[in-house]
Amino acid sequence: MSTSATTDEREEGLTFQPKFDASGLVTCVATDAATGDVLMVAHMNEEALRKTIASGDAWYFSRSRNALWRKGETSGQTQRVVELRIDCDQDAIWIRVEQQGAACHTGRHSCFYRKIDAAGGGALLTFVDADRQFDPNNVYRK
Repeated sequence: MSTSATTDEREEGLTFQPKFDASGLVTCVATDAATGDVLMVAHMNEEALRKTIASGDAWYFSRSRNALWRKGETSGQTQRVVELRIDCDQDAIWIRVEQQGAACHTGRHSCFYRKIDAAGGGALLTFVDADRQFDPNNVYRK
């Protein structure tokens, strides 16, 4: 995996040259391969990206825990990668996955379970597709 390139090489070439940010991370959007639903947004460091490519399982880097993690290792709610894509300037990854169970740590199918509506010059959140598939208190015991 090369990480140094000119803009033209990165945008038009066929060499995989991910552009990690100053923290060594790249944003990753995961969508359901069957439905197209956006499931979650997370980050990958170089090791998570390598493990994802090599294993076919989704690996991420937790900024809050400062740790590498495989999706589903605690919850059993795994993601099998069907396809990986990289954006034009190679600073964002899109993975299409076969999601087993819920993608969100709150127990919901997707992390995007609230809609933003304009309300009186501000914004109001409403729940959409918010049914829980599991109780996070039973899965992530502290």
